[in-house]
Amino acid sequence: MAQVVPKLNVNEMKKIVVLTGAGISAESGVRTFRDSDGLWEEHRIEDVATFEAWQRNQQLVLDFYNQRRKQLYEVKPNAGHLALVELEKKFDVQIITQNVDDLHEQAGSTHVLHLHGELKKVRSTVDSSLVYTLDGWVLKKGDLCEKGSQLRPHIVWFGEAVPMIEPATELVSEADILMVIGTSLNVYPAAGLVYYVKPGTPVYLIDPKAEMLSGVKNLTVMRENAGTGVPKLVNQLLSK
Repeated sequence: MAQVVPKLNVNEMKKIVVLTGAGISAESGVRTFRDSDGLWEEHRIEDVATFEAWQRNQQLVLDFYNQRRKQLYEVKPNAGHLALVELEKKFDVQIITQNVDDLHEQAGSTHVLHLHGELKKVRSTVDSSLVYTLDGWVLKKGDLCEKGSQLRPHIVWFGEAVPMIEPATELVSEADILMVIGTSLNVYPAAGLVYYVKPGTPVYLIDPKAEMLSGVKNLTVMRENAGTGVPKLVNQLLSK
């Protein structure tokens, strides 16, 4: 049976904050570490996505992210990404993404905050403020920052601090509508963002495995993929 999306008085709503996770990228063909085999491109997370892994086997980590970066150049935004671009025609849309790809930007979204870093960027290992856009998809040993230190992927690895969580929290607290797309809300601190909405703020959770969230009021769960659920909700918002 088709799910009915509640009607909204969008005339009173100006800012829409969108939190996206791996599910929206997966529909474009980007593999995630939560695939059914529990591996990320055949590797354990501990071997490729921690600072300890970088210290233990730098070449393996470089190779892993080079392959993911190469893959990113081979995929394109899907209907979920494109629908969010349409939403900008009527609302102030701020996207907070847990994804390290740039599919939102490729689609045309203009305000994207990356919680966990960006795959196409690299940074210094001695000064985290030195961030560069990589020319191409290969980062090699011997590629140095301006201070002479090895460059590393501009990725927040497991166990590292998430420096963008504070601005993300502020955005959520200002939202008139919060949309959560393609995430299981199992990875913290990102999963805690939903609890910073103002009282009375409508929250929409779009994910085929979505569950009701304790403590989150005004919640509508849409158990659909991003490619179908996001356009459906966006069309309703734009039609009012």
